[in-house]
Amino acid sequence: MTTDSCVASKAASEVTTDLERVGKRGCCRVESACEAYRPWITEGIERGRNSKSIWQGLVDEHGFRGGYESVKRFVRKLRGSAVKLAHPTIVTELGEEAQVDYGEGPMVRDLVSRKYRRTRLFALTLGWSRKAVWLLTWKSSTKTWCELHEEAFRRLGGVVRVVVLDNLREGVLGPDLYDPTINPQYRDMLAHYGVVALPARVRHPDRKGKVESSIGFAQKTPIKGQRFETIEDAQAHLDRWSERWADTRIHGTTKRQVAAMFAEERPHLRALPLEPFRYYQHSKRTVHLDGCVEIEASYYGAPPGWIGRELVVQWDTQRVRLLDPQCGALLREHRKRPRGWREVDPADVPERTPTSTLKLLLRAKSAGPSIGKLCDEIHARREEAGVRRILGVLSLVKKHGAARVEAACHSALELCVPDYRFVKKWLERHPSPPLTLRQVDPLIRELSQYRDLVSQLTATKDSP
Repeated sequence: MTTDSCVASKAASEVTTDLERVGKRGCCRVESACEAYRPWITEGIERGRNSKSIWQGLVDEHGFRGGYESVKRFVRKLRGSAVKLAHPTIVTELGEEAQVDYGEGPMVRDLVSRKYRRTRLFALTLGWSRKAVWLLTWKSSTKTWCELHEEAFRRLGGVVRVVVLDNLREGVLGPDLYDPTINPQYRDMLAHYGVVALPARVRHPDRKGKVESSIGFAQKTPIKGQRFETIEDAQAHLDRWSERWADTRIHGTTKRQVAAMFAEERPHLRALPLEPFRYYQHSKRTVHLDGCVEIEASYYGAPPGWIGRELVVQWDTQRVRLLDPQCGALLREHRKRPRGWREVDPADVPERTPTSTLKLLLRAKSAGPSIGKLCDEIHARREEAGVRRILGVLSLVKKHGAARVEAACHSALELCVPDYRFVKKWLERHPSPPLTLRQVDPLIRELSQYRDLVSQLTATKDSP
């Protein structure tokens, strides 16, 4: 046998021995590193937690040194694997778009009822980097919805150009694919930050699939099966998880770390405004006969020609704005006044008494001479601002009768206090005497006369 043949035979025998060794090793069952934590993992599965959250809990609470794939295989053996459906990915530019939505939050103990209540989970997810901000709240309203956006913008350190949202009432009043009606306060808040709202098509959540996935990720991983004593504890837990795990993860679609992608996107976000948005209240008001609308017991003048018509009113702690209900144009803007004050633009004061006010004064004169004279005094002193007081005097006539109000107005004129409040207090301090049934009255005849009349009529009827 030659030297080359001996070397080849020896190499073949070594390969055969290695294959046998590998085969025997493959036949041996290697115990998983997760086996020691089987009870804890089983409990997490029963509470609905996914493989990622279980692995993170093992690392944080038990110092687990194994990898995520090891835990994933172990969990898959315990409950089986799930099939994921593929969806198209919408590609956006840096700092261009964010998606927002609500979801169910964790159970938190209510400080009033001392029972656990379900919170609401707000999520804002950037379209390019998938950086998400998760915030918890007890209940939702238009103001709460706007404040959550502002808090998310502050946490991101900037704002995007477009916000994609669902057609929930806090953001969209009238869903429409081409011309949706955005909630006025939400629209103005976004305009303050230079953002445009883009509602998704009704019953098409795929348009905002990134935030839908973000909400599901938070629900299944950090808060699934968790209960907290206060909402602050729940938010702190969510923030720690977001910084420790969500931002450092490799995203399944982009195949890059979320924090690294957000570091690239952040310079492309628009700067925050110097002042936060000033929230206001809004409602509809009918312009009164004096040309004013009432807001928190104060009165603000509307332009001429709007008496009896309805306006849209917005007010905050400093300003009151009157808007056209059809086109939203600003009609008048006034400073906020204390209760009982009246604010009218000097250009809106009429040069002569309106016809409606003259008719009102005629009604007062027909009710009684003192009533008419007092109403004339009110109008002479306060002009159109006294129309409401004149109406108040006429309402007292309906309630107490013309005779008693005439006496009250006569006393007010004698004391030189021609004011509605004096008349009202006079009537309260001089109540009308109680009504009693009298036995004798000029209009009531004696019963004997009625008896004789009945007898006479009966005799006449019976006679032939």
